[in-house]
Amino acid sequence: MKSTIYIKSLLLVCGLYLAGCDNKLDEDAELRSYQNDIDYSSTEGAYGALVGAYETFQSVGWEQIPLIAVRGDDVNAGGLGDQQGFADTDNYTYDNNYWMYNSLWENWFQDVMQITSQIEQLELYREGGVNSSLVDQYIAEAMTLRGFITLELSRVFGDVYLIESTDQTSITVESKEYLMQWISDQMDEAIPNLVDLRPNQRTDIPGGMTKYTALTVKAMANLELKNYQAVADATGEIINSGKFELYDDFYQLFKIPGKLCNENILEIQYSDFGQSSGENVAHLFAFYGPQGWTPAVPEAGEGWGFFEPSTKYIKFMLDRGETTRLETSVLFTDRGIADIQTDTDYATLPDFVSNTTRDGDVINDYSRAMFASGKHYLPSVQLTEGRTDYGTNKNYTVIRYAEVLLMYAEALTRGASGSAGSADDAVNLVRTRAGMPALSGVTSDDVMDEKFAELAMEWGIRYYDMIRLEKTSELSYDGRTFTMEKAYLPYPLEQLDVSPILDEYNNQNN
Repeated sequence: MKSTIYIKSLLLVCGLYLAGCDNKLDEDAELRSYQNDIDYSSTEGAYGALVGAYETFQSVGWEQIPLIAVRGDDVNAGGLGDQQGFADTDNYTYDNNYWMYNSLWENWFQDVMQITSQIEQLELYREGGVNSSLVDQYIAEAMTLRGFITLELSRVFGDVYLIESTDQTSITVESKEYLMQWISDQMDEAIPNLVDLRPNQRTDIPGGMTKYTALTVKAMANLELKNYQAVADATGEIINSGKFELYDDFYQLFKIPGKLCNENILEIQYSDFGQSSGENVAHLFAFYGPQGWTPAVPEAGEGWGFFEPSTKYIKFMLDRGETTRLETSVLFTDRGIADIQTDTDYATLPDFVSNTTRDGDVINDYSRAMFASGKHYLPSVQLTEGRTDYGTNKNYTVIRYAEVLLMYAEALTRGASGSAGSADDAVNLVRTRAGMPALSGVTSDDVMDEKFAELAMEWGIRYYDMIRLEKTSELSYDGRTFTMEKAYLPYPLEQLDVSPILDEYNNQNN
């Protein structure tokens, strides 16, 4: 603990902000003072440095993931609230002075800088005599975390910072293509040093980074590059490992029973430790939840109503005859059901389309939205007794094996050769779990439809697929008009004001 405290203090000295990135760090004396208090021969200290990297990743703010996810045709921003900039973003109207843009950029690049500082600390533990192989593993875990965050930031903003050192003179702005290749190369460097386990098989850090997390991040980066053979190779290795399987209950996958299951490759973990009061490490899921609901457990708190599955998505699922995935993904209000039924093609709806969930929570009409996200919903009956905050104790799912299977299938339908079975095999595993009939002769369009059905409301996957494929017509829906000029959010004004590097790059490329 003492070592961890000193490491956290050191991070503050290392400079958490990217303001003035052309200036060298000038706190050498303070750094030496802190370093003199750390026992770099301590294996426990090295472990503390690794834990610091995980703590950094786990600290994601409530506003950051919704901004990543809101622009797809699977989800809308809830309206009639105080976050007009969020709603405007969903409609492809961007204001680079909107606070959420700056929050995502600043906080996540702070996280990248902090994780990079932990990597540098780990090198000092190697020099101090800590087992070199163990240090290699810890560094590889931190590299995987850094790679994933950089990937997500580049998906949102396009060309962004490349950070490999806390020496701010080394920071550059690189193209998205360059960054995706860098991430892929970083994962190649990390993979040999990571444990060959499922994340939930780890006993030291349950749910921590493993070889398969890095392989998935590599596949995601190469998907952005349209390097489909590399995608097939990375995902095929995961499939062939035989270590992963789809959780048998799609509805419970996103709830308490699905925590650290064999499907989850990366998840942000939260816990109330089974106690009715006291420490509670939680995410603010209220952002996604319905307002004014009538929960089965009367004390359960309501949501804010800012995140809404789209009517387009719901009709797409109804057209396919989806049951399990639609019931899981969407919480219906009576007003929303009535709105769908105004379309004569949907005048009669399946019985499961109801404002009452299978767990007895009633989703009443509320002004901000007609639907809420079921993937961010925790039934009130699953709350620990005494806990009342909406969704508290629920983990945040980041990467699932289902996404790996569908990336593999897409790569094969786009010309890659595979070593882990056919595209039909991969897609039908996902469909079988959802209670959907098997397909044969799967095409790229079939895979994209399957991804839409399976992965909606998750980390903007649908939006970034459509950007990669330049499917502007799909993103032009419900009165919106999308063009590829709207693919990336603009750099936050506050960052342009404080970073000469970013401001110069922005001026040169506009």
